Amino acid sequence: MNDLRLSELFDLDPMESRIRHWLNPWRTELGERAPQIRIDVRETDGIYAVKAEIPGVSKEDIDVRIDGNQVTISAELKQEREEKAEGRLLRSECQYGYASRSFQLTDSVDESKADAKYKDGVLHLTLPKRAQAAQKRLAIA
Repeated sequence: MNDLRLSELFDLDPMESRIRHWLNPWRTELGERAPQIRIDVRETDGIYAVKAEIPGVSKEDIDVRIDGNQVTISAELKQEREEKAEGRLLRSECQYGYASRSFQLTDSVDESKADAKYKDGVLHLTLPKRAQAAQKRLAIA
Protein backbone atom coordinates (compact mmCIF):
# COMPACT_ATOMS: atom_id res chain seq x y z
CA MET A 1 0.00 0.00 0.00
CA ASN A 2 1.29 3.44 -0.88
CA ASP A 3 0.59 6.17 1.68
CA LEU A 4 0.62 9.84 0.73
CA ARG A 5 3.04 11.59 3.04
CA LEU A 6 2.98 15.27 3.98
CA SER A 7 6.50 15.82 2.64
CA GLU A 8 5.40 14.62 -0.81
CA LEU A 9 2.63 17.21 -0.97
CA PHE A 10 5.17 20.04 -0.96
CA ASP A 11 8.00 18.54 -3.02
CA LEU A 12 9.36 21.11 -5.44
CA ASP A 13 9.79 18.64 -8.27
CA PRO A 14 7.03 16.00 -8.40
CA MET A 15 8.92 13.92 -10.98
CA GLU A 16 11.95 13.70 -8.70
CA SER A 17 9.65 12.55 -5.90
CA ARG A 18 8.21 9.77 -8.10
CA ILE A 19 11.65 8.61 -9.19
CA ARG A 20 12.83 8.61 -5.58
CA HIS A 21 9.79 6.54 -4.61
CA TRP A 22 10.36 4.00 -7.41
CA LEU A 23 13.97 3.56 -6.34
CA ASN A 24 13.09 3.23 -2.67
CA PRO A 25 9.43 2.17 -2.24
CA TRP A 26 9.80 1.10 1.41
CA ARG A 27 10.44 4.49 2.95
CA THR A 28 9.42 4.64 6.57
CA GLU A 29 8.78 8.12 7.93
CA LEU A 30 9.02 11.84 7.21
CA GLY A 31 12.25 12.42 9.09
CA GLU A 32 14.50 10.38 6.86
CA ARG A 33 16.02 13.39 5.13
CA ALA A 34 18.09 16.24 6.53
CA PRO A 35 16.07 19.06 8.05
CA GLN A 36 14.89 21.71 5.62
CA ILE A 37 15.05 25.35 6.60
CA ARG A 38 12.14 27.39 5.29
CA ILE A 39 12.33 31.15 5.80
CA ASP A 40 10.18 34.27 5.65
CA VAL A 41 11.94 37.65 5.62
CA ARG A 42 10.04 40.85 6.31
CA GLU A 43 11.45 44.37 6.23
CA THR A 44 10.02 47.11 8.42
CA ASP A 45 11.38 50.46 9.55
CA GLY A 46 15.04 49.78 10.17
CA ILE A 47 14.61 46.06 10.93
CA TYR A 48 14.59 42.73 9.13
CA ALA A 49 12.36 40.13 10.79
CA VAL A 50 13.28 36.58 9.82
CA LYS A 51 11.15 33.55 10.65
CA ALA A 52 12.86 30.21 9.96
CA GLU A 53 11.08 26.89 10.41
CA ILE A 54 13.52 24.23 11.62
CA PRO A 55 11.44 21.42 13.15
CA GLY A 56 12.96 18.60 15.17
CA VAL A 57 16.17 20.47 16.03
CA SER A 58 17.24 21.66 19.48
CA LYS A 59 18.36 25.26 19.85
CA GLU A 60 21.88 24.15 20.81
CA ASP A 61 22.26 22.63 17.33
CA ILE A 62 21.37 25.85 15.47
CA ASP A 63 24.07 28.25 14.31
CA VAL A 64 23.34 31.76 13.00
CA ARG A 65 26.12 33.82 11.42
CA ILE A 66 25.92 37.39 10.15
CA ASP A 67 28.53 38.90 7.86
CA GLY A 68 27.55 42.37 6.68
CA ASN A 69 24.35 41.79 4.72
CA GLN A 70 24.70 37.99 4.44
CA VAL A 71 22.92 35.75 6.95
CA THR A 72 23.61 32.02 7.28
CA ILE A 73 21.43 29.67 9.33
CA SER A 74 22.75 26.14 9.92
CA ALA A 75 21.12 23.28 11.82
CA GLU A 76 22.12 19.76 12.75
CA LEU A 77 19.51 17.09 13.41
CA LYS A 78 20.36 14.41 15.97
CA GLN A 79 17.50 12.12 16.92
CA GLU A 80 17.46 8.63 18.31
CA ARG A 81 14.27 6.64 18.84
CA GLU A 82 13.64 3.19 20.15
CA GLU A 83 10.45 1.16 20.22
CA LYS A 84 10.30 -1.60 22.80
CA ALA A 85 7.65 -4.16 23.56
CA GLU A 86 7.89 -6.31 26.67
CA GLY A 87 11.53 -5.40 27.11
CA ARG A 88 12.55 -6.46 23.60
CA LEU A 89 13.87 -3.93 21.13
CA LEU A 90 11.67 -4.05 18.04
CA ARG A 91 12.98 -1.05 16.13
CA SER A 92 15.71 1.53 16.62
CA GLU A 93 16.09 4.58 14.41
CA CYS A 94 18.89 7.09 14.49
CA GLN A 95 18.55 10.19 12.34
CA TYR A 96 21.35 12.58 11.60
CA GLY A 97 21.35 15.40 9.11
CA TYR A 98 22.69 18.86 8.41
CA ALA A 99 21.09 21.81 6.64
CA SER A 100 22.30 25.30 5.89
CA ARG A 101 20.59 28.29 4.34
CA SER A 102 22.25 31.56 3.31
CA PHE A 103 20.64 34.71 1.99
CA GLN A 104 21.59 38.33 1.37
CA LEU A 105 19.71 41.37 2.57
CA THR A 106 19.72 44.73 0.83
CA ASP A 107 21.31 46.53 3.80
CA SER A 108 24.01 45.53 6.28
CA VAL A 109 22.94 44.23 9.68
CA ASP A 110 24.04 45.68 13.00
CA GLU A 111 25.29 42.44 14.61
CA SER A 112 25.60 44.00 18.07
CA LYS A 113 21.83 44.62 18.24
CA ALA A 114 20.66 41.40 16.55
CA ASP A 115 18.42 39.06 18.54
CA ALA A 116 17.45 35.38 18.10
CA LYS A 117 14.71 33.32 19.77
CA TYR A 118 13.80 29.67 19.14
CA LYS A 119 10.51 28.11 20.22
CA ASP A 120 8.40 25.22 18.95
CA GLY A 121 10.60 24.58 15.91
CA VAL A 122 10.59 28.20 14.74
CA LEU A 123 13.61 30.52 14.87
CA HIS A 124 12.79 34.25 15.06
CA LEU A 125 15.58 36.67 14.17
CA THR A 126 15.39 40.42 14.68
CA LEU A 127 18.11 42.01 12.58
CA PRO A 128 18.40 45.82 12.85
CA LYS A 129 19.83 47.62 9.85
CA ARG A 130 23.20 49.27 10.31
CA ALA A 131 22.99 53.06 10.20
CA GLN A 132 24.20 54.43 6.90
CA ALA A 133 27.29 56.57 7.10
CA ALA A 134 26.70 60.14 6.01
CA GLN A 135 28.18 61.00 2.65
CA LYS A 136 31.15 63.29 2.73
CA ARG A 137 32.05 65.58 -0.13
CA LEU A 138 35.75 65.98 -0.65
CA ALA A 139 37.14 69.33 -1.57
CA ILE A 140 39.47 69.18 -4.54
CA ALA A 141 42.69 71.06 -3.99
